[in-house]
Amino acid sequence: MRKTASIAATLTLLGALTACGGGEAEADGPITLRMTTWSANPAHVELFNSIAAGYKQTHPDVTVSFEALPLENYTTTVTTQIAGGKAPDMAWILEGAAPDFVTSGALTPLDDTIENTADLATTATALWKQDGKLMAYPFSTSPFGVFVNTDLLKKAGQTLPTGAEWTWDNAVAVASATAAKTGKQGLVVRDFDYKEWTNLATVFRGWSAEAWTADGKTCGFDQQPMVDAMTFLHQATFTKKALPAPGVSADFFAGESAMTIAQISRASLLKEGGFGWALVPLPAGPAGDYSVIGQGGLGVLKKGKHAAAAQDFVKFFTSPANSEKLAQFFPPPRRSQLNAATLAKANPLLKPAQLQDVVIDGIENGVVKPSHTGSAEINQAVRSALDPLWKPGADVATVLKGVCTSISPLLAK
Repeated sequence: MRKTASIAATLTLLGALTACGGGEAEADGPITLRMTTWSANPAHVELFNSIAAGYKQTHPDVTVSFEALPLENYTTTVTTQIAGGKAPDMAWILEGAAPDFVTSGALTPLDDTIENTADLATTATALWKQDGKLMAYPFSTSPFGVFVNTDLLKKAGQTLPTGAEWTWDNAVAVASATAAKTGKQGLVVRDFDYKEWTNLATVFRGWSAEAWTADGKTCGFDQQPMVDAMTFLHQATFTKKALPAPGVSADFFAGESAMTIAQISRASLLKEGGFGWALVPLPAGPAGDYSVIGQGGLGVLKKGKHAAAAQDFVKFFTSPANSEKLAQFFPPPRRSQLNAATLAKANPLLKPAQLQDVVIDGIENGVVKPSHTGSAEINQAVRSALDPLWKPGADVATVLKGVCTSISPLLAK
């Protein structure tokens, strides 16, 4: 009930925001700006706080606080805050919710705020523009890669396939054999946990499968590429035991699995892993090589209390100098910084070749995870309709037809 109410609040809020006015008048004296994020990673928090501290040196009356919210309900929590009159000044917007926020009128345009917008890659900003205006700054444009525990593979007598041999069939074979030999898990799609289905795009895009057509109007779950991809995932989970079954958790960075699909923002967790590792691109699928990108956009909420001050902080946060610092975890949208030399300065754990293969090439050739207006309602419908798939013996094609039955009316809105 709570989730349903939250979704309803999201749709009501975003449908009405275009007509809403701005937030409260700017206050005199000290103010606190609040930015919601979905990451409580200590390394991320430390970096954000250091940038805020740098801003405070020249703006002593401004304090910036970062509020980390759980990823699973992040968007609905933010929109519920807005609906309840407690809008954050700034929000980290997930790519799936970008169409809702960008088109709703909830955000303040940033074209006059961001330094050197001509340096921003067109592919990075496409999702965040409305009528040619930049509504949020894509401070993180991060392709997914596969982290591999090479020590665990060695213990299982396995080797990491390379070159043309790095395919989904071979990746699952190695993950399955390693799990069987070591008692650990094989391959973990991080943050999926049988809930956040959009992270499965890191797999099904290898079959050229799409959740819906480019215009967002027609469901793609019942099409053959998706049926083939989901059949592969189902067999990898329940027959080959290469992926954790529902209810089983495993943290790659704690040494509990052989591989994980994640972004480089997770690399800081390797410091405490105590094992040998590698980072490689997503395996090739039947449709060939591909890349999938996750994005985070930084937006200023019109309904925040201090919109003008928030815009000024965003200008500082996204400056070329701070963009280079953020590149430690969040690949920047600035063309001038999308090179191995720049990224290597901020990512000492990663080799230049890894940054080139996974990040730079991935941004150039990748597609963003699924997004759509009404994302909260659609995502919940997909998740519920996919539930029957996650058990042995499921009829994959029938389940996927059920997904389209559930979401087609929503796509048509």
